[in-house]
Amino acid sequence: MQNMNKKMLKIVYGDCTLGVSGDNFSYIFSYVAGGMESLVKDGIEWLFRCPKPAFWRALTDNDRGCGFQVQSGAWMSADMFIHCVKKQVIVDDKDIGLPCAPYNNAFSANEYADHVKIIFTYETITIPKTLVEVSYQINSNGEILVENLFHGRPELPELPVFGLRILMPTLAKEYRYEGLSGETYPDRKKGAHRGVFIEKPIMTPYLVPQECGMHMDTEWVEIYRDTIQDNSMPSPGKHMLKICKSGENFHFSCLPYTAYEIENATHQEELPPARRTVLCIYGATRGVGGINSWGADVEPSYHVSAKEDIRYSFIIS
Repeated sequence: MQNMNKKMLKIVYGDCTLGVSGDNFSYIFSYVAGGMESLVKDGIEWLFRCPKPAFWRALTDNDRGCGFQVQSGAWMSADMFIHCVKKQVIVDDKDIGLPCAPYNNAFSANEYADHVKIIFTYETITIPKTLVEVSYQINSNGEILVENLFHGRPELPELPVFGLRILMPTLAKEYRYEGLSGETYPDRKKGAHRGVFIEKPIMTPYLVPQECGMHMDTEWVEIYRDTIQDNSMPSPGKHMLKICKSGENFHFSCLPYTAYEIENATHQEELPPARRTVLCIYGATRGVGGINSWGADVEPSYHVSAKEDIRYSFIIS
């Protein structure tokens, strides 16, 4: 399919990857790593690792007090060791399966399309197992519609969160978003007001590092970086990546640490040097409770059931 229209996407069918590029953007999806492994806009790389489904957030003192980690700790290992079991490529609404080597030899070096969709299906290591589907649909302007589907199972323990974790190569300078003011959770947002806010990705300095930094009911968030991982290149100036809602509002956190790094630290000084940006876009998140810290659970309406399907989407632009 040859078309030199600049508004078309150029498709590169690699042995183990699918490349999609256009004006000032290029994306690479890896069949081996099981996800999107490169997101370049205006020459700046935004990914350090492939985005993967997120089921775990760091525990709070209230979680520990009610033994939530005993009930739902399986989701931490499921978060760490999830693996991709199926990949599917759809080009201009035509399902072409998995065009890896040697099947990619059927395509030329000049392949173009109006839109492309790549679906990754992941399997958890929980007992019983369940599936999560993450799809990326790219249009000719470079916008990426990301759709996430968790398949519920009645035997599974309740979830801390369900979302997509995006690990960026360097620290963000700041982020700007439209949503609720300050740190909010499902059971901690009545005092917030709506607006546009600018914050820095920093940890709340609890004595024991724990979950923090959630923002509920968000319309969009912009992440700003002025550093890159390649020290041989000059400073790129201030660059931005934007996440917008697609349908319902989403929740997000933007921190310098993963949930595992926070979980491993028992004091602030045990946290490692901050080097990355960990952006998590959530479709569901558990409340934090606070009735007391020695046994009271989160109110029932603020739990996240794993018995039912969870579906949400957002747009990267």
